[in-house]
Amino acid sequence: MDEGPADPGVPEPAAAERRLLARLRRGEMGAFDALVHSYQDRVFNLCLRMLGSREESEDLTQEIFLAVHRNLPRFRGEARLSTWIYRIARNRCLNRLRRARRRRLDGRRPLEAVEEGRLAEASGRSPTRPDEHFDGQELEAVLRRGLLELPERQRLLVILRDVEGLSYEEIVEICGLPAGTVKSRLYRARAVLAERVQAWRDGGGIP
Repeated sequence: MDEGPADPGVPEPAAAERRLLARLRRGEMGAFDALVHSYQDRVFNLCLRMLGSREESEDLTQEIFLAVHRNLPRFRGEARLSTWIYRIARNRCLNRLRRARRRRLDGRRPLEAVEEGRLAEASGRSPTRPDEHFDGQELEAVLRRGLLELPERQRLLVILRDVEGLSYEEIVEICGLPAGTVKSRLYRARAVLAERVQAWRDGGGIP
């Protein structure tokens, strides 16, 4: 079915989400598959960076999309579809880590796979972040380990802002935090990562 021309006043990603949401609400065949195709990599990468386990992240990604499917009829469109999906993913990740703590399991094992260079690139966007001009693989390992050692809610903010590239407005909606709290926690998290990189520079190896 023809979706009609995009609204020139709406950014293309938001317009694409509206078209997808319209397909979902009509119950169009293949619409949910299109949603999964559009968001599964982002959801999986968030889970992987939060949990540190590929197997557990694959399982949780499936759980998240089941929750998305169940709750779609209640989605009122007050937030962007992507923001709503990230919010579900955030809650499921934090719940999984909380259960792991209760079972006295370590939910922060080293990451098995991170998209090449993304954390290193993200960390070089301001003077408060680690320098990006180091050896890529070693720096990536330093940042992966440092990320997993951050408090979970700080880790989440670094992933959403510096890895996924979300705006502060989107992060406020996803996390339900005031903008000032988001920025202060993010500043502290970046400072910790910068210290780890500095220790690596000074010591010549991965801390």
